[in-house]
Amino acid sequence: MAAKTEEAALGYEQARDELIEVVRRLEAGGTTLEESLALWERGEELAKVCRHWLEGARARLDAALAGAEPDADGGES
Repeated sequence: MAAKTEEAALGYEQARDELIEVVRRLEAGGTTLEESLALWERGEELAKVCRHWLEGARARLDAALAGAEPDADGGES
């Protein structure tokens, strides 16, 4: 459960930066199979965190745009 709390506390930029590091390490090779699997799993977790933040940002943008639509054409509905 502590891992879920830690993931929830990660900001988008933190998760993205750690994900970049995980990918770099995987691409560089030189890790054991067990280390590679652990990195892959961590990468999947970080990708979910990033996706969660991006979906939230998209929802906020959609809501803001929906609220601005009546004024966009200069008239009111």
